[in-house]
Amino acid sequence: MTDHAPSRIHFGAAYYLEYQRDPQLDRDLDLMVEAGFTVIRVGESVWSTWEPEDGVFDLDWLQPVLDAAHARGIGVILGTPTYAVPMWLARKYPEIGGERRTGQKIGWGTRQEADFSHAAFRFHAERVVRKVVGRYADHPAVIGFQVDNEPGNELFHNHSVFQRFVDELRGQYGTVERLNEEWGLTYWSHRLSTWADLWTPDNNAQPQYDLAWRRFQARLTTELITWQRDVVKEYARPEQFVTTCMSYDRPALRDDAVGAVLDIASGNPYFRVQDHLALPDTADLDVEQSWYTTGAWSVYRTADRMWSTKQAPFLVTETAAASIWGSSLNEPPYRGQLRQAAWALVSRGAHAIEYWHWNSLPYGAETYWGGVLPHTDRPGRIYHEAAQLGRELAAAGADVARLVPEADIGLLYSTDSKWAMAFQPPFGLAEPDVRSYERIVDGWYRAAFDARLQTRVVQPRHVFADTPADVAADLPVLVVPGFYIATDAQLDWLREYAAAGGHLVLGIRSGYADAEARPRTDAQPARLAEAAGVSYDEFSNLASVPAVGSGTLPVPDGAAARLWADALRADEGTEVLAGYAHPHFGQSPAVTTREHGAGRITVVGTQPDPVFGAAILRWAVPDAATAAWVSGVDRPESVTVTGARGADGPVRYVHNYSWEPATVVVPVDSEDLLADRDDDGARPVLAAGTRVELGAWDVRVLREVAAG
Repeated sequence: MTDHAPSRIHFGAAYYLEYQRDPQLDRDLDLMVEAGFTVIRVGESVWSTWEPEDGVFDLDWLQPVLDAAHARGIGVILGTPTYAVPMWLARKYPEIGGERRTGQKIGWGTRQEADFSHAAFRFHAERVVRKVVGRYADHPAVIGFQVDNEPGNELFHNHSVFQRFVDELRGQYGTVERLNEEWGLTYWSHRLSTWADLWTPDNNAQPQYDLAWRRFQARLTTELITWQRDVVKEYARPEQFVTTCMSYDRPALRDDAVGAVLDIASGNPYFRVQDHLALPDTADLDVEQSWYTTGAWSVYRTADRMWSTKQAPFLVTETAAASIWGSSLNEPPYRGQLRQAAWALVSRGAHAIEYWHWNSLPYGAETYWGGVLPHTDRPGRIYHEAAQLGRELAAAGADVARLVPEADIGLLYSTDSKWAMAFQPPFGLAEPDVRSYERIVDGWYRAAFDARLQTRVVQPRHVFADTPADVAADLPVLVVPGFYIATDAQLDWLREYAAAGGHLVLGIRSGYADAEARPRTDAQPARLAEAAGVSYDEFSNLASVPAVGSGTLPVPDGAAARLWADALRADEGTEVLAGYAHPHFGQSPAVTTREHGAGRITVVGTQPDPVFGAAILRWAVPDAATAAWVSGVDRPESVTVTGARGADGPVRYVHNYSWEPATVVVPVDSEDLLADRDDDGARPVLAAGTRVELGAWDVRVLREVAAG
């Protein structure tokens, strides 16, 4: 467990006294104390306040905020302001303006418009970082630093950026002849005779080029964060952490690479609330998921993605207190949903819950992004519900910190595959679906959620660094959908994982292309077909076709195969688990399985809908970690149970995502972690068989008590 994970769950908000028309520092911080706040985030958005003119610094304005926070026992995360450049810098150095297309400047007036690789930007950014961090690193309130903010927002096409890209290609490939061969540039007469022949990416149609370009842009983002981290570390005390908050949908972000250079990962989960959190989920399966998501399952998916960044606890540096985004999306949470969402994030490894932000802003682009306090700047319903959550987090204390979220399955997430499928999407007819990869992976995550299973999202950086046997012991079922960009060694590792006793569930497009995004010439699934006992060389888009059982897999009525069908051919001895109710596609299996070594490989040749996917995963995982809590029909569909494990036993987070009250029977003696302690410091223990009542949009946090 990372040393920088706090020993209790931090609770707070971004706090910008400098934005307020009527600043009330002492009143704000007193209200925070009453609400149980332990942390605020400051300073990251106001370079022009820190440095109003070139070389003229005003560093003292934050001192009262830090002093007042420290006096009340509130920690501070201090941000570096490099993501929003001052207008004097834009005026004096117009060459730092970023270009989304070659020669076309983005234009100033929002944020993140600057090419952060430019030497002029780096000079001025380093100067202000050193001034701010040097001024406040020794302040006792400062517990950590956030460098930059939501990096990776742009793919910069500036001339200097492109020239650096060419230089890196020269270093990687050595000669244009090798690049011609690896990228297949014979096609459409794109062979290069010199490095100067490489065209700019604006009109590129070559998938190998695009993948290299996206990888390069992500390296620039990681370099930005690494560079700032190194500067900050010159001033930081050993106990102070360095992080950056990530918006996981950014196009130039490889989160695992950024996470590798941070002390602790941080993320900004935003999601629609109100009826969008209701279970059972009746939303359109093709609803757009982006920087904010829809569906109760998506809250957990986002949290599990944040855990995957370092395979470790993370901080929620921003999440919604009230409405999110613009003036037309006004959806404050129903009563109870604020604490419900926070506990869902904590259940999957969040070690801080910070709202964006404390005061609703009186002006600017985010005027209607609701804070803990409304525009009246006086406590309202959101504040009082946040205060209830603050009391609960304090009551739970260290008992919900430094835990490891349970996992019934592993789910592999591949950023390279995401980029490759954005350029050549497998889905979409009239219009290509650039989010095809996310749709594939999200479909499997939701299937696991609907099957009442818990998921650990893993990334190639981490999972392939371990031995197949070790992963099989930790994650007996590994779901690998859409793993389009894969090396030979990675595919061989997956085969060895099954041989070592793991159950490998392969989804569509896995292993189809190599590391250069070139289709493999092996029988598909490449390097796995013989072990899986199934192969294909033809595939088709699909609307929606009923799925039918044909083996030991129970397929419920209404289950459907969607979007895609591989024309699978099963070898002798391979069991066919499901097929299609269709005159053409019904000639091929939809799902096959075969033992391999001490384990098994199951191939799913379609994108299952949640009903079908949940059936497949329930069959693959007959004994879930929360099985005792989900007995048969005893638990209403609106109730979820997730768990995390520590030295003192499993902690269960029981949610009711509905207006209708629900009842759960506690299967084992369990301590109520949110209840007040008695005079002896003990919490109440609910005996096995106790019926626990959950109100509308309610949550309970219980720790199983070991027998004896």
